[in-house]
Amino acid sequence: MASMFDNKSILITGGTGSFGKKYVETLLNTCSPRKIIIYSRDELKQFEMQQVYNAPCMRYFIGDVRDKERLNRAMRGVDFIIHAAAMKQVPAAEYNPMECVKTNINGAENVIDAALNNNVEKVIALSTDKAANPVNLYGATKLASDKIFVAANNISGGHRTKFSVVRYGNVVGSRGSVLPFFEKLITENTDHLPITHQEMTRFWISLQQGVDFVLKNFERMFGGEIFVPKIPSINIVDLAKAIAPNLPHKIIGIRPGEKLHEVMCPADDSYHTYEYEDHFVIAPTIIFSSRSNDFTVNAINEKGKPVVHGFEYNSKSNNHYLSIDEIKAFNQEACL
Repeated sequence: MASMFDNKSILITGGTGSFGKKYVETLLNTCSPRKIIIYSRDELKQFEMQQVYNAPCMRYFIGDVRDKERLNRAMRGVDFIIHAAAMKQVPAAEYNPMECVKTNINGAENVIDAALNNNVEKVIALSTDKAANPVNLYGATKLASDKIFVAANNISGGHRTKFSVVRYGNVVGSRGSVLPFFEKLITENTDHLPITHQEMTRFWISLQQGVDFVLKNFERMFGGEIFVPKIPSINIVDLAKAIAPNLPHKIIGIRPGEKLHEVMCPADDSYHTYEYEDHFVIAPTIIFSSRSNDFTVNAINEKGKPVVHGFEYNSKSNNHYLSIDEIKAFNQEACL
């Protein structure tokens, strides 16, 4: 079956991260792209990635999303962009706020400008549940980035370029997530696992699920949507029990900038949120000058319906929770 990515050029900013590697692996296994361009600023990570992903279509560009000129050059002839580059560590963002702003907000603007300059067809920016009702700088900058990408559809003018956003929760096993942190402690023969709060919940998604969701949304998008997958929640204590059932827990308290529960579709956005079979769409609050703001049907004719006013997609009130045994099975499958 033909893929929309066959004989196309795809650029991934921040492509040496966990998401970028899995995305490349999936593209190489499912379609025949003309080029896959990894755009990132760490030459060592690029070198290491080249040892694994060295197909003839692969290209590696050293560059920073803060560098508009370099982005412009890298995007020549590109059809699709996945914007995954971001400053993501919450404590680092709090301590270096302007660096976070330069990468996550100014960098978003640069990606948009370069995409428009090169008449790129479609752009999807990766977001985070921390962008919904943010309480830390990282989340606030990603909310600003989301707004910038949505509004970019109104400044595209005669360009074919369309911009959308994908927002999801904690990725199982990705760098910086709680699972590898717990596993590292266990290998070091810790006598306990630190728990921030016994009631804490998180949305839970595998790397492959995240990649597949982004790939599908390139087909679904009109431009301007924030796509949110329907995924399960976990309780942090259940996660600890699933990984190390015999280890005691120590409550250490919620860290600065951390929430007890995460939100992906805020109640304040319920007036323009639509529910589809396996995902939600948060429609733009602004009016597009070039087309309809009707998001009840997507580009592949899937149909959605408005959620009830006041609806909030929250990791605590989510109707799909994983049990301890389900967490074990999910983690094993996700980390294969």
